[in-house]
Amino acid sequence: MGTKRLLVVDDALFMRKRIREIAETAGWEIAGEAEDGEQALAIYEQTKPDLVTLDIVMPKLDGVSTLKQLMQFDPQARVVMVSAVNQKPKLAECIAAGAIDFIVKPFDKAGLLAFFEKSLAADNQS
Repeated sequence: MGTKRLLVVDDALFMRKRIREIAETAGWEIAGEAEDGEQALAIYEQTKPDLVTLDIVMPKLDGVSTLKQLMQFDPQARVVMVSAVNQKPKLAECIAAGAIDFIVKPFDKAGLLAFFEKSLAADNQS
């Protein structure tokens, strides 16, 4: 199996950096980073990553709208929503729109590492 590639989408630079560092620790390659949904869609089209972490609240195009457009472009896209606790109502909409899972901020390094490792293990079994 080759290295898995991740697109990190969050309007907060510190959050993109944290997710990137944790993902790299778990053996992921970073396919790209975006600070809003419009950038995310453009980078996804160019890089076709194995997984996307997608923040819900962003400028220009929010995470829910980005997810819906992404799933229209690529119904096989694997997207994990990243949400603050107060966005839980939107998570059901995201799962219905095609997101495979969600992570609630603030997350700890061990929890996110376990999530990335679980994603790799699930792909190895398919």
